[in-house]
Amino acid sequence: MEEMVVEEIEKLLELEDDAQLKAYLDDLNISDVEHLIDELPQHAVKFIDTLSVKRAVNVFRILDFPTQERIIKKLSGNKLAELINLLPPDDRTSLFSELKGDAVKKLIILLPAKDRVEALSLLGYQEDSVGRLMTPDYVAVKKDWTVTRVLSHIRRYGKNSETIDVIYVIDKEGVLLDDIRIREILLADPDAKIGELTDHRLISLKVADPQEEAINVFRMNNRVALPVVDDNNVLLGIVTVDDILWIANEEYTEDIHKIGGTQALDEPYLDVPVFELYKKRVVWLIVLFFGELLTIFAMSNFESQIEKVVILATFIPLIISSGGNSGSQAATLIIQAMALGEITIKDWWRVMRREIFSGIFLGTTLCLLSFSVIICWQLISGSLEEPTRIALVVGCSLVGVVLWGTLMGSMLPLLLKKLGADPAVSSTPFVATLVDVTGLIIYFSMALLFLKGVLL
Repeated sequence: MEEMVVEEIEKLLELEDDAQLKAYLDDLNISDVEHLIDELPQHAVKFIDTLSVKRAVNVFRILDFPTQERIIKKLSGNKLAELINLLPPDDRTSLFSELKGDAVKKLIILLPAKDRVEALSLLGYQEDSVGRLMTPDYVAVKKDWTVTRVLSHIRRYGKNSETIDVIYVIDKEGVLLDDIRIREILLADPDAKIGELTDHRLISLKVADPQEEAINVFRMNNRVALPVVDDNNVLLGIVTVDDILWIANEEYTEDIHKIGGTQALDEPYLDVPVFELYKKRVVWLIVLFFGELLTIFAMSNFESQIEKVVILATFIPLIISSGGNSGSQAATLIIQAMALGEITIKDWWRVMRREIFSGIFLGTTLCLLSFSVIICWQLISGSLEEPTRIALVVGCSLVGVVLWGTLMGSMLPLLLKKLGADPAVSSTPFVATLVDVTGLIIYFSMALLFLKGVLL
């Protein structure tokens, strides 16, 4: 179906029939137009310019920022002014916050005086705060109004609101008292006062709250929108679930990049220049490179043991990979649990206790497995000297390394959060590198314990 749409559009573009192109584009779903822009990026400006202005706004809202920026630079002045003026305040703020200073100035000039003040006000909030997400377009009523008056108010002002699914009750100073779902108002007695419908089970966001906190609040509550208040509980705006979904997607993508040991990409992968990809990845590789130098330093301190028992070197990859894998598993689980709000810094002891038991169980499993493999190896080849002692060295080392890996992987994200850093920075390569060094120390310490006076 999508291929047929692209082919049809290409034919219309060749015919240069703008009227037929407009009719065809206006008949498509918004998501289909977005797909067309992805497939034919060279015609993105043409599509936006051809669409009726309201549909152009709806398409523009869901495009990624690099595409929005390209369109803004080439779009005709009149269409650009209409587009910017009709963008919802929260989407407009999101766009302005991504653009560079000069571009923002040019676009703000296109806004009416009232909208210009509103845009500058929203941009005044901290970049990652709830204030940047909120829109001042909502329906607010007073608690002493009747249902009839409220419905009349909604008919008059509701079309300019971001959503009318929820109506907000305020006092004469603008202090938020409660929120009421439109369903409750529609089913109520027309002469009932709004104050009689309130249940005071209000959930709101603070304007300075981090956006991650807003994501968690939406996740835990079945709401399409939440009010945003200041420190005095004055209603400033609302945040809708569609904006939260976009932010959640960005946060998730950023965390995945960091967990993989790279800086977050600001654009889709295929749109990022190769040199930019290089810059995003090289920093972490250099850090990990110097981390692995510690592994070489650790091995150099045990050169004499390796020379005497060469077989010890054979099991080094097994030891360090097991520790790195267990640490990466733990780090991924904890980072995800923290992102979902399932655990906090206060839960560190519960996490540690669980990971201690997990590490012991996992390490013991690998210990028994390695012990069996080494004994079978000896039975088949007969090439090992003191196979039981070698098996004990490897098995006990695996218990220690896996236990240490799980503790490092689980505690490091919590420690970084405590220090005010992003837990996702404790990426799986980073944890694996740290565990490599300590794993070697544990391994050769076990070798000295079991083989000293026998093979060493």
